[in-house]
Amino acid sequence: MPQKEERFLGLKLPLIRFRSRTTFLLFKAGVALFVILLILFMMSRNSTGRLGSYFNRKCVNYKQRDYSRRLNDRLPDYASAARNSGIVPCKTDEDIKKRVSTGKLVKVSGGKNYIIDRLTHSSPYLTRDANEVLNEISRRFRKKTSDKGLYKARFIITSMTRKTESIRLLRRNNSNASVNSPHQYGNAFDISYKRFTVRKLVMTNCDHSFMKEVLAEIIYEMRKEGKCWATYERNQGCFHVVAR
Repeated sequence: MPQKEERFLGLKLPLIRFRSRTTFLLFKAGVALFVILLILFMMSRNSTGRLGSYFNRKCVNYKQRDYSRRLNDRLPDYASAARNSGIVPCKTDEDIKKRVSTGKLVKVSGGKNYIIDRLTHSSPYLTRDANEVLNEISRRFRKKTSDKGLYKARFIITSMTRKTESIRLLRRNNSNASVNSPHQYGNAFDISYKRFTVRKLVMTNCDHSFMKEVLAEIIYEMRKEGKCWATYERNQGCFHVVAR
């Protein structure tokens, strides 16, 4: 009779070497476990590449400079300009819909470059200029983080356009919420610097610090380019960005 064979990892292994199929299956499981352990060992020796970066738990020194404290624009510096370049404040959801229908506001949807948080005091709409600033920040952020081995990194938007009533309610608990807030003009948004997502098994403190400061650097660069104003809001845990 012809000898029975079993394929595994491209090899033909005769069943005659094993007392039973159960023994052979245990052998396959053992080999698979050995291969997995070997891969993990090799990645621990060399953390380069996407797979190595995903499993890397070491705190990497990215040598990223601190830019957060350079984002120090004050509301009186740009309140008038933000009001003139933005929309007429909205009192109701119906007002927002009208601004959308006339093209003065556009709906903002999260995507591959950033996430929109659950918004409790604002709505996911911005002026076209503000939306372009947001998208440019997100593209630069994805590029800079990918270059350092942090793949598919995304930041989180925590606030966008606010109705006048939302600002009034927010002022009860948030001392930073001003009656002249650019959020009511549709050209302001907040980006959390405390929360990020990235394609990585474990996000280290070094990863988080790097993403925070590289995000601040990008905003600082765009501020120098005359595209926005920005403030490092320590109490709120966000970068407040206003499109010019």
